[in-house]
Amino acid sequence: MTIAAVLLGAMSSYVANFLMERSRNRYQLRTRWDDKKLSAYESYIDRMRACIFLAAQLYEQREGMREVEKPEQELLADVAEAGRLRGRFERVMLLGGDDVVEAAHELNAVALEVDWQAAGKTAGTLQQWRDRNRAVFRAINDFHEAARADLGVQGSVSGSKHPERDLLLPPPRLARDNADT
Repeated sequence: MTIAAVLLGAMSSYVANFLMERSRNRYQLRTRWDDKKLSAYESYIDRMRACIFLAAQLYEQREGMREVEKPEQELLADVAEAGRLRGRFERVMLLGGDDVVEAAHELNAVALEVDWQAAGKTAGTLQQWRDRNRAVFRAINDFHEAARADLGVQGSVSGSKHPERDLLLPPPRLARDNADT
């Protein structure tokens, strides 16, 4: 009887330790991948915002809204290079869940429209430019939502507690701006 109790105690202790160790290993593995996902998502959004900033500089220079130190050809090259880098989101595709990958594809598609109008490949009014920028920032928020859900982050970046915010824009200053809006 004593031997059976000792064996049962040893077996119980072994199983408990095994289950705790396995649980700890799973947690460490999940945390390691979450860190890599967060890094991939953060870097993708940083590249996306850099592209939008460069496209805005190019568009504003082309439309005479802002003087930029760089010549237009150099800005075009910067936008093209930023777009090339933005298009490299393999880490997001490798690590992200289905919703994150789809949100990244949608974001890329909407951002291309901004690039195309900035570069003059797509014609459009100032209002269409603003609408395209609004769409790209909505797509960024959709990407944020998908990434947060994929990472298991509580809460949301949109909805009743976070109303949609519009672009921060200066008031129109030229007669042609008023005609375009």
